Amino acid sequence: MTNSEAPKNTRPPRKLPKPATPERLEAIALFHLERFASSAANLKRVLLRRVQRSAQLHGTDPAAGAAAIEALVARFVQDGLLDDKLYAEARTARLHRRGASARKIAASLAEKGIDREVISATLDEADGDDGYSVRPGGDLVAAAALARRRRLGPYRLPEMRAEFRQKDLGTLARAGFGRAIAERVLSAETPDALRDLVEEG
Repeated sequence: MTNSEAPKNTRPPRKLPKPATPERLEAIALFHLERFASSAANLKRVLLRRVQRSAQLHGTDPAAGAAAIEALVARFVQDGLLDDKLYAEARTARLHRRGASARKIAASLAEKGIDREVISATLDEADGDDGYSVRPGGDLVAAAALARRRRLGPYRLPEMRAEFRQKDLGTLARAGFGRAIAERVLSAETPDALRDLVEEG
């Protein structure tokens, strides 16, 4: 096939992002918050990536962009568009329902830039819909939820449980549960027995 016969790339050239002006950054921030819940620190990270890209492509001033982000985020916090405490509470409840341990929840919140004191207060106050706290003492509920979702321990076929016990222990450990909690969950003979164990606390 000659060069003249080669198929032409008909895809239009990709548009370069616009310079990160304060107005553009506000529009990006509002669009992000419409689609995703966010902490103040996480939104700053999203916007800073735009500022850095704008500096590379358009030669804009990254320091001016960073200052614009600080002012924008402060205004959003003041106006109630950003609330780290509400964000932490919602994320904690969602992760707990999915079977995350208190340790895993705390790490996830820290990763999103939530202040350590807010994390501690959120875990102290948070209770699942089932009435169990997500603090370390309430990890049995979360571990049981994870076992149900991932079909571990009592949710496996009885003849397969011994073969997969170490794997199931590893799954619970990676989710942040201690050995004692994992053993209690995996030692339940049936799903009903696990539910009874959770109800007994």
